[in-house]
Amino acid sequence: MKDMIPAWRDGTLVPVEKLEVHQLGLRHKAVSIFVLNQGRVLIQQRAMGKYHTPGLWANTCCTHPEWDESPADCAVRRLGEELGITGLYPSFRDRVEYRANVGGNLTEHEVVDIFIANAPDDLVITPNPDEVMETRWVDLYELKVQVRRRPWEFTPWLRIYLAEHSEKIFGEMAARV
Repeated sequence: MKDMIPAWRDGTLVPVEKLEVHQLGLRHKAVSIFVLNQGRVLIQQRAMGKYHTPGLWANTCCTHPEWDESPADCAVRRLGEELGITGLYPSFRDRVEYRANVGGNLTEHEVVDIFIANAPDDLVITPNPDEVMETRWVDLYELKVQVRRRPWEFTPWLRIYLAEHSEKIFGEMAARV
C-alpha cells in the first residue's frame, strides 16, 4: 500500500492514495517531529523534487504514517529516511489539526501527532537529497522572527505550528521566547 495514507472518507478511516488526499483536501493522519538542542530547532529545506512546497523551510521532518504504523514508530522511521538520524526516540507532545493550501490546487488537512526529540551536540545528520536540500539549527526565537519577516520561505504548517501551537510543542522553551 505504498503511497496510500490513512484518510477519512464519509467519517470512515480508509487508505487513500497520497496525491488524491491532497487534491481533494481530505482529512488525514500525519506526524511532525521537532528535533531540539539547547534552545535550537533543527529545520530542513524541502527538496525541489517534492510535489508540494519544494524549496520551503519546514520543521525537522514530517510525513504520513503507513496504514498499520503507530505514530511513534512513524516518527523514528521518518527521521532515518529523511535525515539519516538514528538513536533518537521522540516523545509525543500533542495532537493538532489544521487545514492549509500548499499550492498547486493541493490542500493539507491533517490530524497531526507532534513529537519532539532532544538531540546530543554530536548528532549525525545525513539528509536524503530526494527529501531535503539543506538543514540548519536555529534558535526558536530567531525562527519565529524569520517566519514573521519572510513567511513565503516557510511551509504553511510550520507557520501554523509556530503561530498557534508553539506552547503545546515547545513547552517552557516557547514561554522564554
